[in-house]
Amino acid sequence: MAAPEDEDFEFNNQDYYSLLNVRKEATLEELKASYRRLCMLYHPDKHRDPELKRQAEQLFNQVHQAYEGRTSCSPNQNSVKISRPLQNCPLVPVLVLSDAHSRAIYDLFGKKGLEVEGWEIVERKRTPAEIREEYERLQREREERRLQQRTNPKGTISVGVDATDLFDRYDEDFEELPGGGFPHIEINKMHISQSIEAPLTNNDTAMLSGSLSTHNGSGGGNINVTVRRVVSAKGWGEVEFGAGDILGPLIGLKMFRNITPRCFLTAQCGLQFSPRGPRPSCSLMTARHLDQNTMGYLQWRWGPTSAMTTSLVRDTKSSHFTLALQLGVPHSYLMMSYQYKFQDEDQTKVKGSLKTGWFGTVVEYGAERKISRHSVLSATVSMGVPQGVTLKIRLARASQTYLFPIHLTDQLLPSAVFYATVGPLVVYMAIHRLIIVPYTQAQKEQELELQRKSSATDIAKKKQEAESAVLLMQESVRRIVEAEESKMGLIILNAWYGKFVSDTSQKQEKARVIDVTVPLQCLVKDSKLILTEASKVGLPGFYDPCVGEDKSLKLLYQFRGVMHQVISADNEPLRIPKQSHRIESES
Repeated sequence: MAAPEDEDFEFNNQDYYSLLNVRKEATLEELKASYRRLCMLYHPDKHRDPELKRQAEQLFNQVHQAYEGRTSCSPNQNSVKISRPLQNCPLVPVLVLSDAHSRAIYDLFGKKGLEVEGWEIVERKRTPAEIREEYERLQREREERRLQQRTNPKGTISVGVDATDLFDRYDEDFEELPGGGFPHIEINKMHISQSIEAPLTNNDTAMLSGSLSTHNGSGGGNINVTVRRVVSAKGWGEVEFGAGDILGPLIGLKMFRNITPRCFLTAQCGLQFSPRGPRPSCSLMTARHLDQNTMGYLQWRWGPTSAMTTSLVRDTKSSHFTLALQLGVPHSYLMMSYQYKFQDEDQTKVKGSLKTGWFGTVVEYGAERKISRHSVLSATVSMGVPQGVTLKIRLARASQTYLFPIHLTDQLLPSAVFYATVGPLVVYMAIHRLIIVPYTQAQKEQELELQRKSSATDIAKKKQEAESAVLLMQESVRRIVEAEESKMGLIILNAWYGKFVSDTSQKQEKARVIDVTVPLQCLVKDSKLILTEASKVGLPGFYDPCVGEDKSLKLLYQFRGVMHQVISADNEPLRIPKQSHRIESES
């Protein structure tokens, strides 16, 4: 039976571990101890005032749902008994943290995972991995319905610019021509490609792609249809049909197979019907995980461009390294590239590469940075012999990519290299300061405002619950303070939670924080306060005073007659008292 929709019992956003103030790895005994303590604190029969009793019933039910997944309407033998049934309490059909099976589901998928129909028929002695597989099975029918509505569009637009007149022109040849004083810059090539996916069944997907290209006034296009089938968890296969006005019709077959958990193989063959006759091709690639961050690849290709390629790729959190060697016709080369990843909010990366072969030598260096939530901008300078100097601008916006290769010179000119390097930096810094930063800040403020408005009702409810919890805690806090004072233990003098703004007035600061002195004192036990590594929003007596913003917890407390102070980030664990929190006296 599903729980009735009562607004007084909407706990979908409640973190059960935070509510009980226990670690996610807490033992059953730790859970039970915290549960019983909170039940005693919120027991409705301890209050005679009708309003306090109603508030106590609501908080009592929250604790029951977190621990037992049910309220006192459906008590079990381990429940804390009350003298009468609670009014309007929901019936929840599953246990939560007190039951290993339900707890594993909650840890993996949260409250929504418990709401998926079908868990009642699942064998209870399952490992977390088996539970995950079962969850995926129960979700499969819903996913199949969604498949019909889902596509994955991808596109690329490339615009090639010939700007060699900026550096390679001969001024004496243009002085007599009208407008000869200005460099001639032109677009000499363009390429547009687009693809979409159309899921047919849970295992079959059709893909449609096409492209158009033009270079110096001539061009062409092609269209391809691919059907892919996932035959098992270890492999898939696809068939491709294509047609174009340059190369002619194409038939291709591609297969992928996991040989072992650390090794996979791909095979591909195709037949192109060109004006000069059929042109068969074939390729085979195998890859293996050499360690957690390193992959080794070996590829063989036969056809118009036959080659044997081996490469080594190492990708870590802070860097990406590639080493590749190709022997083939018409090109053989050695390539090495390195990319460093800064651990900043904008995901900045700097990269460099060296490639040398029969065609010459090319050196590239550049940078990449995230400029908005869905956009990444990069600039790369490519210089080599005999290619010259080219500046490549790339903008990736969601699944669309825009490329602007700007060819500056056919020779290695220091001036071209300098302007290709410094120019994009200066332009980016100006655009970033004048456009990107104001835009992202305005967008963030707008999103926060929308989030505040959409959650205003829920926050008002949480605030009321927190205030009710504080009222219910008063008597317990009085006893705890008396006990701690008698042994010069831990006394919470002041505690605030929210966003602290140091460069604003006290009035503005108070508007962004809430007083949580009573809730934290209530959690003191044996002169210790332990908060787990989770957001404090879910603690009894807390609510979110600044939705969507970073929050902190600031405490002023006394231990053994000495003043202490600490500021802790929202998701950081906290354990007090500590010697490092002492406030040194001025004397």
